[in-house]
Amino acid sequence: MSKTKQFSRVEIDFNPDHVLEDYRLAVISRQCSLLVRKEVFSGRAKFGIYGDGKELCQIALARSMRLGDYISGYYRDQTIGIAIGDLTWPQYFAQLYGHPDRNFDPHSAGRQMNNHHATRWLDEAGEWLDQTNQYNSVAGVSSTAMQIPRSLGIAYASKMYQFRKDLAEHKSKFSKDGKEVCFTTIGDASTSEGMFLECVNAAGVLQVPIVFSVWDDGYGISVPIEFQTTKSSISKALAGFQRNELEKGIEIIQVRAWDYPGLIQAYQRAAHLAREEFVPCLVHVMECTQPQGHSASGSHERYKSSERLAWEHEMDCNLLFRQWILDQGMASEEQLKAIDEAAVLEARKYQKEAFAAYMASIEPDKKVFLRIAQNLMESTNEANLLSPILNELKQLPYPIFSDLVRAGRKTLRAFRVYQGPAVKLLRKWLSELEERNQRRFSSHQISQSEHSPLLVDPIKPVYSKNPTLIDGREILNKTFAYLLEDPRVFILGEDVGKIGDVNQTLAGLQEVFGDLKITDTGIREVSIVGQGIGSSMRGLRPIVEIQYLDYIFYPFPVLSDDLACLHYRTAGGQKAPMILRTRGHRLEGIWHSGSPMAVLINGLRGIHFCVPRNMTQAAGMYRTLLKGDDPGIVVECLNGYRLKEALPDNLSEITVPLGVPEVLREGTDITVVTYGSMCRIVMEASENLAGMGISVEVIDVQTLLPFDRTHSIAASIQKTHRVLFADEDMPGGTTAYMMQEVLDKQGAFAWLDTAARCLSSPPHRPAYSSDGDYFSKPNVENVVDTVYEMMRESDPGLFPAIYF
Repeated sequence: MSKTKQFSRVEIDFNPDHVLEDYRLAVISRQCSLLVRKEVFSGRAKFGIYGDGKELCQIALARSMRLGDYISGYYRDQTIGIAIGDLTWPQYFAQLYGHPDRNFDPHSAGRQMNNHHATRWLDEAGEWLDQTNQYNSVAGVSSTAMQIPRSLGIAYASKMYQFRKDLAEHKSKFSKDGKEVCFTTIGDASTSEGMFLECVNAAGVLQVPIVFSVWDDGYGISVPIEFQTTKSSISKALAGFQRNELEKGIEIIQVRAWDYPGLIQAYQRAAHLAREEFVPCLVHVMECTQPQGHSASGSHERYKSSERLAWEHEMDCNLLFRQWILDQGMASEEQLKAIDEAAVLEARKYQKEAFAAYMASIEPDKKVFLRIAQNLMESTNEANLLSPILNELKQLPYPIFSDLVRAGRKTLRAFRVYQGPAVKLLRKWLSELEERNQRRFSSHQISQSEHSPLLVDPIKPVYSKNPTLIDGREILNKTFAYLLEDPRVFILGEDVGKIGDVNQTLAGLQEVFGDLKITDTGIREVSIVGQGIGSSMRGLRPIVEIQYLDYIFYPFPVLSDDLACLHYRTAGGQKAPMILRTRGHRLEGIWHSGSPMAVLINGLRGIHFCVPRNMTQAAGMYRTLLKGDDPGIVVECLNGYRLKEALPDNLSEITVPLGVPEVLREGTDITVVTYGSMCRIVMEASENLAGMGISVEVIDVQTLLPFDRTHSIAASIQKTHRVLFADEDMPGGTTAYMMQEVLDKQGAFAWLDTAARCLSSPPHRPAYSSDGDYFSKPNVENVVDTVYEMMRESDPGLFPAIYF
């Protein structure tokens, strides 16, 4: 821990007025951070995270930004948001309290804890706004290092807009000829995360305009840096990435958190290199402090020595900035003291106003409930039933919406034997409040715009009398050739370019469209997904490939914590309509036979999940997703690329509706619900069963998210009175999910004459070889025997025992 306080000597003419404005911002930011902790301890806020100790470096970063730039930060970057005008202090406190009104918290409408900022990129209709004439905050995330992958994609989009002339007509809202910089920030401990290291490497390879800022305060909560980072320094650890005269790489810049002139110079240099030369930069901001520790959930006195705490007080960036201003003669002690005192009053004013506004938003519903409760007592003369509920509500110092709902439900239960007007009025009030709370807390899981892929009209394949039969891979090859005619569409992933992907679905297309339309990447799934998410936030339509479905767990946290919840956690303010392409289901071996669908669909709500049975279906799903504005995943069948399919006459037009199952075979005795490669297994089994006198209706669900919006499976069960759910997932996986959807949500249980059954894989991954596939995944005999036993339950005389 250095105690040297030698400020940098720089050739910059500082305007005293601008410097004092920076000082004013630094001190009010500090006061607001202090108030956050107090509000949590008072019980008015749930949790607090703050940017104290990082004010000065954040101001320097902000001063290097230009309109059209991006900040993809983490949960301490409040000073950046204020400095660029993308955040106000009333909004800061509104988010602290969880105010679910976008007028008060436009960043997340109360859905995210404080310091998670997001510029509203979409208007009320879900249409893109202009990103080029504003400063842009990419929606904050709490998961450590999660902000880094999409930052790579934000910067990659600038490269696309600069070097792809065919994008000229599409860039007006998204780029000024690629001259934008993406600034991304991270704490020093989180640089230990693999996704940070992977993305730094990818940035060095891609040479994109990105500036990584590391706020180095020496700790990851309680764990000191010597346990976090090689050589206890991220800039030293990454020294091999440093560019030189002969080799491209990244530029590494070191600067101290309290050195105002050094910080201004460092960020001016980094921004220039990134913007003008496309040199990725890492700014290592050393000697940051944490005056209040990590967050409101604990005290750093528990793990920091008294010497360290004393050092942090002495090296506080705001105090040293103050000293530098005095040394430079830019202000007097009295002037700075006046600024300090005004900041205390101003911060408190913003906090009080924000809390009052939050409480005021709840008051109308509270008043209505109390008025109804009074009517209820007067009309029933049962004050003893209601008084405990009202007293409980009145004792709450700051009742919120859930308290009102809780009181309303308790009241209805207490007065369940009464059916008078007051009870009916209470039911109506509660129903309307629940509807408003649904909008407040549960809207925008998926697109609500007119571009929603759920609104895309289906276009079925049309075939000539004697259609040409070609490999499934050729169906996709022709489809991608059509889709790539849209300048916004590009494909990137491992082996997709030169060899046309490992299954040849892109064979020859790089030669036609160029290597910025079909781009080979390294083996780096996290940053591949990051490139896709970030570039789709800027108006492009990437299709990113994960070579095999089993590898999706490398970027799974990014897909779950960022992409899947982006539209929701910004309350419809941001979107990233990326498509992830992968392949799974049946092949040989543990690592290339993946069907972990339940893991994915339950972790990726907010992403449409398509499971086509063949490549013609897949082609239609890609087109549907590209016509929409939601993210999607398409899992192609690994064993379907060389199977023959009829070539549709209208291949370039096909669209497949999402959430609409297709009946592949009509039947009267039993409904079998399945998807993907299992469709072929079930169809073959159905032929065998037909010879045994059993008529099977086979339904391909086509998409797992959404699932059967038309309730056609329930309609089938009304006819057959039996249902089997079959897939390749493990027991309790997607078959259980499908069963719940159909029996619970569609109410199909009442139509069953036989217990519903699930047929899935054993609880292990598939063994290698054809025998491994047969014994590790459901096969034709499994389906036949399961269906036969279900029929035997109803009529054992007609269907005698086979094996016993």
